[in-house]
Amino acid sequence: MTEKRAAISYWDVVAIGIGGMVGGGIFAVLGLAVQTARGGTPLAFLLAGTVALLTSYSYARLSVTYPSQGGTVEFLLHGFGPGVVAGSLNVLLWLSYVVMLSLYAYAFGSYGATFFAAAAQPFWKHVLISGVAVALTLLNIRGARIVGMAEEWIVGFKLLILLFFVGVGIWGIDPARLAPGQWSDPVSLVAGGMLIFLAYEGFELIANTAEDVGDPSRVLPKAYFTAVVAVIVLYVLVSLVTVGSLPVAKILSARDYALAESARPALGHVGFVLITIAALLSTSSAINATLYGAARISYVIAKDGELPEVFERKVWQRPIGGLLLTSGLTLLVSNLFDLSSISLMGSAGFLLIFTAVNLANARLHRRTASRRWLALTGAAACGAALATLVAHAAGTGGHVWVLAFMVGGALVTELLYQRISGRTLRLRVANHGP
Repeated sequence: MTEKRAAISYWDVVAIGIGGMVGGGIFAVLGLAVQTARGGTPLAFLLAGTVALLTSYSYARLSVTYPSQGGTVEFLLHGFGPGVVAGSLNVLLWLSYVVMLSLYAYAFGSYGATFFAAAAQPFWKHVLISGVAVALTLLNIRGARIVGMAEEWIVGFKLLILLFFVGVGIWGIDPARLAPGQWSDPVSLVAGGMLIFLAYEGFELIANTAEDVGDPSRVLPKAYFTAVVAVIVLYVLVSLVTVGSLPVAKILSARDYALAESARPALGHVGFVLITIAALLSTSSAINATLYGAARISYVIAKDGELPEVFERKVWQRPIGGLLLTSGLTLLVSNLFDLSSISLMGSAGFLLIFTAVNLANARLHRRTASRRWLALTGAAACGAALATLVAHAAGTGGHVWVLAFMVGGALVTELLYQRISGRTLRLRVANHGP
């Protein structure tokens, strides 16, 4: 008789959600948000968080109804059926995870390069980007048990550092820097929030815990809302201190490591180093966790017949094919694209996926016992946010083509693969975890 695993508690699930969101995102995209929203950056984070909160309703209802380690993959399959739509969205989900990995690796390189002379920083940034991606891929191949054991300590450390940063820095805020006259125009303000939306996407990791939660119908909805609201408050406070402590021009001059630079006014060089160390720990742990998650997603999608069977093959009980391809694409994206393009791809990709998840819940509202109007509101919010983001990027010379390439690539990949392979897609709710 197989021994049943202990149920995951409410606070365990909340910690997973907060840890997934407060990964490396806030360290990477804070300067980018300031570049777009300027003095209105705290409002931009609040707007992005509101969209995430609306979407968490659909995730909560779907997680209770379809508990599976497949999470988003399973929700899309149930909502749209096994076909090209769900298949393309699931491939897009995997590609969006690649973009998230690229963002974390880029942030690791940017913060790590600050320890070198200014003239050498561009070179060392790329060395560190590639080095951390390769090192953590090798760690995942052989088993990430050591990093996994340290994950809770790393999450706790970065949260303590951020709360310390807020607690000390909030006394040095200049309210004039946060006045409405310092904000960007409304469209840019909304676009700024959506450009850094990927800093919130980690709440969806809660869905992967559903099978192991005791009393999921009570625990999961509360855990989703608690985690998202807590992170909204944290991000708004961090952005308040950042924008209120430094002139926008100075933040933009250190855009790729803005959070460390904003610690200088209150904590001096020691604060800069402390935040930099926290960023290096946070982004490396996020890369490790996301590599594992992306490999698991490629495995689940392949098991459902939406990717080649090579993604199902395991070495040392791990889906090595998906892991190596994910890592290879991460190296390309993080070294070839700038921070703006990476954030555009990641945020837009997840906004499109979350639009689809909300629509899936609206279609399944009777089965999930959901308020259909609330699911449709979430879909409309994600869709409007995506449209604003794309329109703003197009109007300001952003590389919209990279987004079109990513979305189009997911669709073409799925169409060609299904036509060539003739594999049958399978709708399942079983535990697919590797």
